[in-house]
Amino acid sequence: MKRTYSLIAIALLIGLFIYLFYRTEKTVVNELLMLFVSHDTFSEMRITITRAIPLNESIIYSLPGGLWVFCTTVLSRDLVIKFGDYKIPMVIIPILFAVGLEACQLIHLTNGTFDRWDIGFSVMFWLAAYYGFQSQGVHQNISVPFTRKAFIWLACFLSVYLAHVSA
Repeated sequence: MKRTYSLIAIALLIGLFIYLFYRTEKTVVNELLMLFVSHDTFSEMRITITRAIPLNESIIYSLPGGLWVFCTTVLSRDLVIKFGDYKIPMVIIPILFAVGLEACQLIHLTNGTFDRWDIGFSVMFWLAAYYGFQSQGVHQNISVPFTRKAFIWLACFLSVYLAHVSA
């Protein structure tokens, strides 16, 4: 399990790195960083890093979402939410969220630009997480009792807000 959490941490850090240094300064995570580092210092860091490590647009704009789907899928492998006698496996939520967000962008219900690459990366990483990590076989209800694993999943799921672009 430690290896799994390490892999998740690395994937999230790669996504964070891309958002910090390659995406707009208006993302929530960048605005949070600029509370601690001056705008000039941050701009110099961004220029230095982007010159040293050039990335193509697919990596910049689609990989972080795919990595997020991967992480939340791995974390949700054994989680369910119960509604009476029904159990909904939480492992389907990350891919539904990612594809749903792209659909909302397609019909201009939310900010952002629809991108097939985003869906492709999300599906690819969801499949890798779903088939690449074995379930423990014990399905935990995400809400009762609220476990550490459920908290980590929820925190990872909500981290998507850090990518939000403020107006």
